[in-house]
Amino acid sequence: MVSIAQRLMAAPVFSQVYERAWRPLFTRGFSLGGSGTADYDRALRARLAQPGDRHVLDIACGPGNYSGDASKGLTGDGRYVGVDFSASMLAQAARDNRGTRVTYVRGDAHRLPFPDDSFDTVLCLAALYLIPDPLPVLDEMMRVCAPGGEVIVFTSVEASIAALPGARQVAGLSGLRIFGRDELLMRFSRLGAVHLEQTITGVGQYIHAHKAGEPPHA
Repeated sequence: MVSIAQRLMAAPVFSQVYERAWRPLFTRGFSLGGSGTADYDRALRARLAQPGDRHVLDIACGPGNYSGDASKGLTGDGRYVGVDFSASMLAQAARDNRGTRVTYVRGDAHRLPFPDDSFDTVLCLAALYLIPDPLPVLDEMMRVCAPGGEVIVFTSVEASIAALPGARQVAGLSGLRIFGRDELLMRFSRLGAVHLEQTITGVGQYIHAHKAGEPPHA
């Protein structure tokens, strides 16, 4: 059964308002009205914009929210690739967030159309909680990440409000999954990820991990 959230993401009208209206409101909601998520997001964007010869993959990229930050500092053969299952989101991305080093690809996050060890940075931001059967997506992220590369995820996490009776059921009906505090960390650990870091902001979490091995451009 297709969830409410999945229907929204596939709707052309929603793709037009997502970046400017829906996402800022939703991000603030993750911090329960505070600024923790927005503050971390600004720091992440600054990190992504640092100069370097990198290949960046943005899974469930939507209308290309991070393409500008992730591509403007790229040098050499550096590329940003955004992949999404929604044709309307990709069409919006192609209209609003184009760039000489930016490419958009339609694909399934469970079967990414890229070889092993292809990307220095692999992102999945504000999307994993909407993807059916999400844990195998982490497997794919680690597969396409190059040795020494980084994987960054922003998604939901169980906090006091999410633990209220009925909260999981309501989230499930809408298509939003609430992850346990250690659920993703354990999955990454089993995949051999190193230097795992988790930052919780309200009912959201950022996880930053690395793939074991020498950095790709060492």
